[in-house]
Amino acid sequence: MQVWNKALASFLNLFLQSHCPLCQRSAPQELCQNCTQKLQKFRLSTTSSLRQDSVPIFVWGAYGGMLKRAIAIMKYENQPQIARPLGKWLGEAWLLQHECDRKLKVVPIPLHPQKLQQRGYNQAALIAQSFCEITGLKLKQNGLERVKATDAQFGLSASEREKNLTAAFELGQDFYRRPDAPVLLVDDIYTTGATTRAAVQTLRQNGIAVSGLVAVATTVKDG
Repeated sequence: MQVWNKALASFLNLFLQSHCPLCQRSAPQELCQNCTQKLQKFRLSTTSSLRQDSVPIFVWGAYGGMLKRAIAIMKYENQPQIARPLGKWLGEAWLLQHECDRKLKVVPIPLHPQKLQQRGYNQAALIAQSFCEITGLKLKQNGLERVKATDAQFGLSASEREKNLTAAFELGQDFYRRPDAPVLLVDDIYTTGATTRAAVQTLRQNGIAVSGLVAVATTVKDG
């Protein structure tokens, strides 16, 4: 009887498994083992050279190949579950290189409400949630608000990116009372740093310290 129960459980699990959004194979978790292994090849060995002004930038992987595809599918093909393993890997890698200050407040880079309504979710917030599950840090999902409907950054020059993001952010409802600890920002991709600068400026103008930014991937070649 026990053998039959185990066989039945295995049979049911075969049909209850979800499909990997990257290859459509059956997967017991968000991604199949094969795609997970391919994504892990894009993990960076070091991120020490990435800094923006006085803000350290920590990124997990190089933006290209399978990792670029995974992020695109997550954002544009309604596959938010991909954010969970990405945030998990980001958190695990960050813990290996940082002493975890439990007072840090984690704030995802927000989407404008119009874009949030169109997409149905903010991928940076989902990554941040998974990141916090691993690190034990406190998530402040509404620490920032995006009040300016910016154009897509892709294809813009550096100066156009800066202009595009001028006055794009304001403090969100989570920070109506100023936090007594620094903020750690979270995003999916780090490119020229224009978004990071705009978010950091908003926080610092309101007396809130920023300890850094963590992102899943970067286009910076020397990362």
